[in-house]
Formats: sequence, structure tokens, C-alpha cells
Amino acid sequence: MKRTIAIVAGGDSSEHDVSLRSAEGIHSFLDQERYEVYTIEIKGMTWEAHLKDGSRATVDRNDFSFMEGGRRVRPDFAYITIHGTPGENGILQGYFDLIHLPYSTSDVLVEAMTFNKFTLNQYLKGFGVSVSESLIIRKGFENLVTDREIVEKIGLPCFVKPNAGGSSFGVTKVKEAGQLHEAIMKAMHESDEVMVEAFMEGTEITCGCYKTKEKEVVFPITEVVTDNEFFDYNAKYNGQVREITPARLKEDTAERVRLITSTIYDILGCSGIIRVDYIITPVKGEDGQEKERINMLEINTTPGMTATSFIPQQVRAAGLEMKDVLTDIIEDKFS
Repeated sequence: MKRTIAIVAGGDSSEHDVSLRSAEGIHSFLDQERYEVYTIEIKGMTWEAHLKDGSRATVDRNDFSFMEGGRRVRPDFAYITIHGTPGENGILQGYFDLIHLPYSTSDVLVEAMTFNKFTLNQYLKGFGVSVSESLIIRKGFENLVTDREIVEKIGLPCFVKPNAGGSSFGVTKVKEAGQLHEAIMKAMHESDEVMVEAFMEGTEITCGCYKTKEKEVVFPITEVVTDNEFFDYNAKYNGQVREITPARLKEDTAERVRLITSTIYDILGCSGIIRVDYIITPVKGEDGQEKERINMLEINTTPGMTATSFIPQQVRAAGLEMKDVLTDIIEDKFS
């Protein structure tokens, strides 16, 4: 009997449609001879399975089942590819835990923590991970900190971004203090908490990783080059970027990135594929020699999975097949 896999996509963030594109990618990568595959689209309280004849069926939230051709289908496994709430912040994971359905991502705590950028940074800082200076502003308390205090603590330029969010929406690079209020209000449209983060100039890279009971795989690193102010939505999804895999790094730096990525995976107790974004900045060592500091930017626990997304690129560069990687992740939950 084939296992039934539900690719869970959509969600309630601005990246709903991007998530559906990731679902198409995952559908094309999965081993169709081994699995029966459906996409289940979630938006608010509307949960629908995309059936093979092009129609849709309402999902019964009691057990995540749906009807097709007079038979009830209950998936054996949920492959979550929602970018943002409720699939990247622990909400959906809690639901699947309650109905005892295995899924592809990390658990509730890890998802909630990695979704909250400020909390994640403060936590990993305690383990020696280098992160940028930042502060948090909560909705309703915007006036507790002045523009001057922000500039004194964080400096200019700086980034203003939704603290709880899985997308590039609502992010602004602020160059003058007078732009802070507008940037904070823009980010508030995406999240009730806004993070103001110090700007770091350097080489932006990203590195994927997954582990099972049998193996550890850290993918080749991708270098992200864009002429935009930063790696924004247009750079990410509209091709305004060059992605170089493997990245043009010194081998000792690349090895450090791979080690940090693997260590972060273990510190958090991640599951499935994650992608960690970094920026490498030059610093002067105590001996006066220039060194490279590896600064973590954020962790993606449901990274994009279209054919041109970072993870499929890195899998190809590693000489692996996406089909085998996804099979690893699914079967690990049944071993």
C-alpha cells in the first residue's frame, strides 16, 4: 500500500500564493510510484484538498480527512510548505500533534521560536552564535522608544522588519531617522511586533541542512548577489538576484558555515529541512589581521521548494536527487 502524503500549502500570510508554488515543486519532486500525493490548501477556516479530477473537497478537521470518489482519504503524513502562519509558527504543528499525524517540520516549540526573529536571536546568542544588534517594538507601545533612542542603540542604516513573519513583505532598509515611523507602521501590517536590526555589510549566503536517524546532510552553500538594497521580495521571487552555488568562499570559511548550520540544527532540535541565512562581515582580529565573522540572519524551517529555490539548487549541487531527500524526510518519521 502506498502512503498518502498531503502537501499542506497556502496559509494566511502574504506569501500564500508563493506557498502554492512550493507545493507544486514538492509534488513534482515526490516519488509518485511510492506515494499517493494530494495538495491541501489552507486559508483561514477554509481547508480544501485538491483532487485528481481538478475539483476540491472540504477537509474534515477532526482527522484531516476528505472524501474522493465515495471513499474517505486520511493522509499518513503532512509535508508542510506554508510560508508564514499557521504552518511556520507552530500552530499547525500543534494541531497535527493532537491528531497524531506525522509531519515534515520541527515541533511546536522550534517553529514558534524560529518564527519569532528577536526571540531566536537572543536564544542563539547565548550559545555563541553571532547576530546583529536589535530591539523589539510591540503594537500599542510604539511611543515607548524614540527615533533618537533607536538610532543611538542600533545605528543607521538599519532594517525594520516584521518580527513574526516568514516573508520579505513589510521589510524596509532605513537610512534616515525620519523614515523610521513609516517603516515601523509598514512592518506592523504584517506583524504585531516589529524588529529593528542593525545593518551589516558583507557577503550574504544561505545554507540548507537536514538530518535523519541515519544520516546528516549539510548542503553546499549559496551566495546571494543582488543590486537591490537588500534581498527583498523582488530579489527573492522576481529574479532580481544572482544565486551562486557553491558560494565563492574560502574553504575554511565554508567549513565553519557548514559546522555552524549543523550545530544550530542540533541546538534547536530541528527536524526536516531547514535553511539558515547568514551575512559574512570582515572584522579585525586581536592580531590586527582581517578575519571573517559569520553572522546568522534567520532560519527558514519551511524553505521555498520551487525548482529554482535555494534548497533544490543546493541539492543538485550536492549531486543528490530531491526525490531521495524528500523520501528520507518522510520515511524517517516511520522508522
